[in-house]
Amino acid sequence: MKIGAYVINLNRSIARWEGLSRRANSLALDVVRISGVDGSQIQPHDKADINKRQFFLRNGRNYLSGEHGCYRSHVKALTEFLDSSNDAAIIMEDDVELQADLIERAEAVLAAVPKAELVKLLNHRSKGFVQKATTKFGDAIGRCIHGPQGSAACYLVTRSGAKKLLRTMTVMVYPFDVALERGWSTEVNTFTVKNNLIELGPNSHETAIATKLDYRRQKFKGIRRSVTHLLRAADYARRVQYSLW
Repeated sequence: MKIGAYVINLNRSIARWEGLSRRANSLALDVVRISGVDGSQIQPHDKADINKRQFFLRNGRNYLSGEHGCYRSHVKALTEFLDSSNDAAIIMEDDVELQADLIERAEAVLAAVPKAELVKLLNHRSKGFVQKATTKFGDAIGRCIHGPQGSAACYLVTRSGAKKLLRTMTVMVYPFDVALERGWSTEVNTFTVKNNLIELGPNSHETAIATKLDYRRQKFKGIRRSVTHLLRAADYARRVQYSLW
């Protein structure tokens, strides 16, 4: 199986790309740069791919322009992967720390779960992990009862998985990292590793999307979040069922 490596990088994040590409060259790892979409540059009339009302109801807050740009950037990366001859792709954001054995361990992941269409290789948390398989390198693969797990900084996706993601995620109603792991909704056979195969680099604290304060400012309170709580409860039940399946 031929696995390609793609890295999303904003045109203004020159230092990030230079550092990552130097690291890739030192590891003899071929990476394809995906020019990221700057959400602050998306014009008001160019937002047909986001449902603002559904985003508010499902997330309990307004969306941030950086989230919209991130969403489009990943859609762009998935599209470019499908336009290639690769059988699968590792899609990364430019704040990861590349590892020499990344491709080899990704190949082992697909060998261990041959029916997988998407495997998250980096998460902020993996609570309630339900193990389904183990690779020859000892990497545990499964699903998590608790979530969202956070981060879309690195994931492995097959051609069938990418096609389903593009079909079911044409309109943004969740941040991309949240939408990505909702296999019960996207119909993508989705898994995760228990322990990250790759970590965030030292520049990851310099977010290109939004700060914690930005998120808090957009968050609604009280009765305005009542529908959100109900939708999240229903989603949690589906997550548990999906994880145990």
